[in-house]
Amino acid sequence: MSVTKENLEKWLEIFGDLIETNKAYLSDLDTPIGDGDHGNNMARGMAAVKETLTSKQPEDIVGVFKVTAMSLISKVGGASGPLYGTAFLEMAKASAKTDDLAELMELALAGIKKRGGAEAGDKTMVDVWTVLVPKLKDNSLTQADIDAAVESTKDMVAKKGRASYLGERSVGHLDPGAVSSGYLFTALLEAGVM
Repeated sequence: MSVTKENLEKWLEIFGDLIETNKAYLSDLDTPIGDGDHGNNMARGMAAVKETLTSKQPEDIVGVFKVTAMSLISKVGGASGPLYGTAFLEMAKASAKTDDLAELMELALAGIKKRGGAEAGDKTMVDVWTVLVPKLKDNSLTQADIDAAVESTKDMVAKKGRASYLGERSVGHLDPGAVSSGYLFTALLEAGVM
């Protein structure tokens, strides 16, 4: 599972398309437990990624990861910008030494956890990443795994972010960051990076 410039750009393109197509749904998910803007924020960020990749045309995967990180950090509001940005920044740093997808995603997850302070079970994107990253190692990731990881956040009580203010009332809602992370992993499958 080696990341190349071509499959990385394809992955980001598919992720951007999934976010754009589902931005209203993501914001609807965010409305009862957050600020109601996750979809629009992520769509703005991924549009900026696409635009910057086209205008700057980075030469290698380090450059592509870096441009993606900076675009997300500068354009996506709320917690999502820094969290997704950190994930891609960690991959940018590590990709100078390795192009192994599982390794890069492990480092991205560590960055997300450190930046957001969330652990598995807190009803965040970490719940999806924690379950799915190990499946990259043994090359066993399926869409069913992705769907199950996203769905698992529905019955959790939020312990991080704005949703945590709702306590028990956050149960019954999917975490929007978990859903957008699901799209990231779906895009990975569709792009054939694995």
